[in-house]
Amino acid sequence: MTSDAAPARPDATDEVVDLCRDLLRIDTTNTGDNDTSAGERRAAEYVAEKLAEVGVDAEIHESAPGRANVVARIPGTEPGRDALLVHGHLDVVPADPDEWSVHPFSGEIRDGYLWGRGAIDMKDFDAMVLAVVRGWQRTGVRPRRDVVLAFTADEEAGSDYGAHFLTQRHRDLFDGCTEAIGEVGGFSYSVDEQRRLYLIETAEKGIDWLRLHAKGRPGHGSMVHDDNAVTALAEAVARIGRHRFPVVMTDTVRAFLAEVSDVLGIEIDPDDPETAIAKLGPIANIIGATVRNTANPTRLAAGYKDNVIPGRATATIDCRSLPGQSEELERQLRELVGPDIAIEYVQRQPALETTFDGDLVVRMSEALRAEDPGAHPVPYMLSGGTDAKAFSQLGIRCFGFAPLRLPADLNFSALFHGIDERVPLDGLQFGVRVLDRFLRTC
Repeated sequence: MTSDAAPARPDATDEVVDLCRDLLRIDTTNTGDNDTSAGERRAAEYVAEKLAEVGVDAEIHESAPGRANVVARIPGTEPGRDALLVHGHLDVVPADPDEWSVHPFSGEIRDGYLWGRGAIDMKDFDAMVLAVVRGWQRTGVRPRRDVVLAFTADEEAGSDYGAHFLTQRHRDLFDGCTEAIGEVGGFSYSVDEQRRLYLIETAEKGIDWLRLHAKGRPGHGSMVHDDNAVTALAEAVARIGRHRFPVVMTDTVRAFLAEVSDVLGIEIDPDDPETAIAKLGPIANIIGATVRNTANPTRLAAGYKDNVIPGRATATIDCRSLPGQSEELERQLRELVGPDIAIEYVQRQPALETTFDGDLVVRMSEALRAEDPGAHPVPYMLSGGTDAKAFSQLGIRCFGFAPLRLPADLNFSALFHGIDERVPLDGLQFGVRVLDRFLRTC
């Protein structure tokens, strides 16, 4: 029987901590290079084993040696309905143990938090989903619609070995899926002790990773040299790094700021939204990046000897474009770097945007309010990108909804790809309760 409001069983909320801890202890570092990445195979086998223990058949699909994905389908009680995709990635970005207070793959519990690389990006959500499904299987609960689970590889390097591989080579696994939930949404921002905004992702910026290539005349480092590739590249990189692109207000950002204006009681100037955004504290970094295109230099490479002027120099730029702005961003970049610098795209995936309406949004909001009466769900745009870019190619409407109630003083945005990444234990348990309610009723 399906229950529309019954809370998750205590064993599910208790188990999520152990599941997340186990996943954090599996090194799935993704460097962007198959030769140096740890690979997701071990984590995929762990997920498949935990599903098999409770009678869920899961398939492992390997896109390259060690690069593994897990997919399973939970049948619903209303088979005529469209299916829901629930997706989370298993890979993590690198972490230097010398920079951390704990070892990044220790899964240590300290001060009410579970610490480790991937604690919020995004093995916490993987563990929540496993805990909910395992609880269902033990107690005979079934969702109303089919729920397809996808635990993917390679999200941190563009998803070629993960979500894109699955959608291109195994798209039949997602038959019937019309909507999806994934990472970086449903987390709280405290307005005061009684009220919390819960940011549900309805849009995300495009990925426009590129390399700049400069050419010059090789020569001896002691000579006067006016055709230096390193100099030309450095000047172009500096121009990009210091440039502020113009403000462009999208529908999602307008909707978010309207909600913030109402809840916080502040006026927002549409010509100067950043003044109001600056008042949002820790989430200002995420929101501030969604009112304009961005381009940040991240890597430089040139030369092979201290006294040799190289003939080539290369820089990597992490660019993120607003919906509909990718071509305009390219035009702006070409103007900034000049005619003598070549631009090569490493990844180019479009921005996404949907509306904050429909039954799925209603069910998300109801589940949040049932567990937190002070919840005020709002739409927002993610400054980064997710596997939704791949799944949207199948016509799936994607949202970010990995619910977490966070302490008011936690700088949540700084933990993404940062040091001392950690998730509150009670936040994990809150997420299980919300997901259980949501997935049963949606």
